[in-house]
Amino acid sequence: MKIFTSAQLHELDQYTIEHEPIKSIDLMERAAKAITHAIMEEWTNATPIVVFAGSGNNGGDALAVARLLIAENYNVKVVLFNISNKLSDDCATNKKRLLENKHFKDFTEVTVSFDPPELTADTLVIDGLFGTGLNKSLAGGFASLVKYINQSPSQVVSIDVPSGLLAEDNTSNVRANIIQANLTLTLHQKKLSFLLEEAQQFIGRLKVLDIRLHEDYIAKSKAQYNILEESEVRNMMLTRSDFAHKGMMGNALIIAGSYGMAGAAVLASKACLRAGVGKVTVHTPKRNYDVMQISVPEAVMQIDHEETYFSEAVDTEDFDALGIGPGLGQLENTAIAMISQIRRAQCPVVADADAINMLASHRAWMQQLPKNIIMTPHAAEFDRLVNIPSTSDYERLEHARQMAQNLHAYIIIKGHYSALCTPTGNVIFNSTGNSGMATAGSGDVLTGIITGLLARGYEHEAACCVGMYLHGLAGNIAAKTLGKESLIASDLINHLPEAFQRLKD
Repeated sequence: MKIFTSAQLHELDQYTIEHEPIKSIDLMERAAKAITHAIMEEWTNATPIVVFAGSGNNGGDALAVARLLIAENYNVKVVLFNISNKLSDDCATNKKRLLENKHFKDFTEVTVSFDPPELTADTLVIDGLFGTGLNKSLAGGFASLVKYINQSPSQVVSIDVPSGLLAEDNTSNVRANIIQANLTLTLHQKKLSFLLEEAQQFIGRLKVLDIRLHEDYIAKSKAQYNILEESEVRNMMLTRSDFAHKGMMGNALIIAGSYGMAGAAVLASKACLRAGVGKVTVHTPKRNYDVMQISVPEAVMQIDHEETYFSEAVDTEDFDALGIGPGLGQLENTAIAMISQIRRAQCPVVADADAINMLASHRAWMQQLPKNIIMTPHAAEFDRLVNIPSTSDYERLEHARQMAQNLHAYIIIKGHYSALCTPTGNVIFNSTGNSGMATAGSGDVLTGIITGLLARGYEHEAACCVGMYLHGLAGNIAAKTLGKESLIASDLINHLPEAFQRLKD
């Protein structure tokens, strides 16, 4: 699914108006009906409602919603802010329609200052102050109003976006001046900022409302950001021939595990096997031999000559993919062996965990990375890699996008919506996964899955997309059975077969 910018969403509205065709006021009415229906599903007409409307089209939506709720016998108070004494055309029309109701009296139009109404725990606030057209932080009276609403005990529903939250970049925004909604009813699609952790405290629960915007614009317009959907993943899946043998299904090499961290090698190699690869070889220090043989009998052992750490690059000519980094440690000898291994690799490479940490401490090596390398850092690992502390999730995402383009690499920033940054400058957000996966070893499992898919024959972008999706889907399946609190990394591997089966079915 494409994630359009606020400018593109405005274009989409205009395209719909011109090509459906439909009048803009009627499109606003369509949106208002969808919003009203969503509100009525959750609150009865015994709930007193206060509507705060701005002077633009977000305010027009709010006024239309107020009118529709009044028609359903809701007790509604409306406050319209018209500080500049200029309403958008559709907002003015909806003000007129609202006031045509002779029985509706509780309307205040604010042009200078006002005394805010009392907001009790029983009150529902509908926030229609500012929408996606906002391009700077709120200040002055609107900032004070936002703080007043946030400090009240009332439930808050925001229309499209919580007022004060920018649709894309909130790096320089003033957090205290953003509405903290309990429910956000957004129109057509999630906004980019909704996919970032820093916005979650403001949007609350999220519902996306389909208001039937024009499919032609959606189909033909390019988007820099996308959300991965199940149908897309299904189309990327490779089929397994009935006459396949292990030699046809790929040979993967996992280089992982220092002494005391054999578990990382176990998780990565097991996940690699579960990803459908024909054969997995694990290169690990001597001390890990017994653990690996017992834990992963299906894997072939390739033992480093050092007792406790990875010390020397190995030949990759016979391998179809290399995964390197989980539990590897950060000794200087290991770092030298790691960059030598990556440089001489004759197959696709997935670098994770300590491989990334060692690159961060030897940043000059970044220019030696092969094209199309896949790196899977979490946020802190990525910040160390670029040596620039990110002040926002958006800023980190932009750094990752630029790095992916400059290095011609695939970079997955792991998180609730893991973000794959591609060499073309596009970003693909994963749509599966849950907070139970925030546990040690989860990243090692992802490394194993993607390495296995690469060895199996998937192209780089497809391996990343299918790998992220399967990883999160296995986590969702595991969480349904085990709950989020008790989820551990090996549960993801145990539920990979069901995740695969669900996509195949």
